[in-house]
Amino acid sequence: MSKFCSCRVNPMGLLIAAMAILLGSGEPRAAAEVDPQDESNTSLWEPRKTLLQWSYGTSFQGGPNLDEPLVTDRPDFTEASSTVGRRVLQIEFGYTYSFDDNGTQKTIGHSCPETLFRYGIFAEWLEARVGWNFAHQSVQVAEFSGAEDLYLGFKIGLTPQEGILPEMALILQSMVPTGARAFTADRLLPGLNWLYSWEINDCFSTAGSTQFNSNLDEATQDVYTEWAQSWTIVRSLSDRVGLYTEWFGLFPHGADTAEVQHYFNGGFTLLLNDDIQWDIRAGAGLNDAADDYFLGTGLSIRFR
Repeated sequence: MSKFCSCRVNPMGLLIAAMAILLGSGEPRAAAEVDPQDESNTSLWEPRKTLLQWSYGTSFQGGPNLDEPLVTDRPDFTEASSTVGRRVLQIEFGYTYSFDDNGTQKTIGHSCPETLFRYGIFAEWLEARVGWNFAHQSVQVAEFSGAEDLYLGFKIGLTPQEGILPEMALILQSMVPTGARAFTADRLLPGLNWLYSWEINDCFSTAGSTQFNSNLDEATQDVYTEWAQSWTIVRSLSDRVGLYTEWFGLFPHGADTAEVQHYFNGGFTLLLNDDIQWDIRAGAGLNDAADDYFLGTGLSIRFR
């Protein structure tokens, strides 16, 4: 027997309620004669927080939770598999120092403010993303400074975690040619980022990402496809302090001079309160093509 058998619902009201669920409004409609005291109908009164779900039904769990501390994309390479939530603004920014000595020349890089604006639009499971950064690079006696290309994207919260089935999200993204001459690719570079994670218990979680992005070969100025893969393990040391370790690799396909790069990094996060997180990280290259090492720190703030 249907769990809605005790309710009198006219066809037009049912259609309006279904549209409300799809759009994630979470607001009841007068046309649907549904008793709000009936707990079996809570799915009609709550916004959908993920676009899809693993199991059959109408109760969409997981996704953003404003009663919990913020979940950030930084400081690791693997970004969060959840969105920030509808009408929520999250700003993440930081600084990174990098060093590389390939035997013939030394390269020192400074990256700041690494700003990422994340804002939930239309539904709990959709966020718009804008990233901007300024870079300074020293190569032997030459120095280059300027803005990098603008990053634009949309993150879609796909599924919540259900048992061994992961929480997942998909980012549609692109670099837009707005940067200084020394750092711009002078063309659109679209890409795709698939994110997946598992909360193992109260102390441990793990996550990964698989990316396919267009990139520019610096020597030939030809566009190639770069596959990026990462895996991270997160350990909660307390309610406020977290620790992570991570591997990630960059794998060029069709490039003339770009080479495979492998990195290992780790760091700490500290929740100053539920809406502010400070982070610090350090990493090292695992092969000759990668930078020797990098250090960084940052801050993330949620406005709701």
